[in-house]
Amino acid sequence: MYIGIKHIFFDLDDTLWDFEKNSSFVLQQIFNEYYLSQKLNTNFETFHSAYKQTNAFLWSEYNKGKIDKEFFRNNRFNKTFKIFGYHNYNENIKITQHYLSQAPYEKHLKDDCFDTLDYLKNKYQLHIITNGFKETQNIKLHNSGLRKYFSKVIISEEHSLAKPDEKIFRLSEKLTNCNKEDCVMVGDNFECDIEGALNAGWKAIWFTGLPEEEKFHQIKKLIELKDFF
Repeated sequence: MYIGIKHIFFDLDDTLWDFEKNSSFVLQQIFNEYYLSQKLNTNFETFHSAYKQTNAFLWSEYNKGKIDKEFFRNNRFNKTFKIFGYHNYNENIKITQHYLSQAPYEKHLKDDCFDTLDYLKNKYQLHIITNGFKETQNIKLHNSGLRKYFSKVIISEEHSLAKPDEKIFRLSEKLTNCNKEDCVMVGDNFECDIEGALNAGWKAIWFTGLPEEEKFHQIKKLIELKDFF
């Protein structure tokens, strides 16, 4: 049990909102609709793996301030295409627009998400800190039914700050009127959520399937949070 905790901050993507499942569903549709198997001469699994690696790299570059939002959005499919020797920037733009118009509206959440939040909401102040773009993150929160659980939603783009920068954790304390000793961060990304929170003096719970570490707790399912709170 955590003693003295008053505020629980959650990451959004792949902590509460099942980014992997939602994104994969839309990408499979795109792969079929645009005949990418023939154009890229590959199967969906190989394409999906290449896309995820490209997307993760570009997110890292964006969070470091090395690229802007427009470049990020307009190049993740384009760079993935090039891995397979396919060059069609205009089709890349069409696919980008297709993806952005559908993916944020998907509603798959992590198992036991609502049950866990229902358990916690009357005992703690719940908040979101998410690295993402305001329009897509707000769509996810409202369309999935998650928004009602959270007092504050801190979206990186709205503050020109991103996890793991300590400044976004300090800002979160200010916006929620709390101290670092009051806070715990729950997230799936080790660098952004866990190291970021620990470096800010917060406690952290890593949503992962890896072996337990001594410095912080880990869970494999959201429902396990009941054991800590």
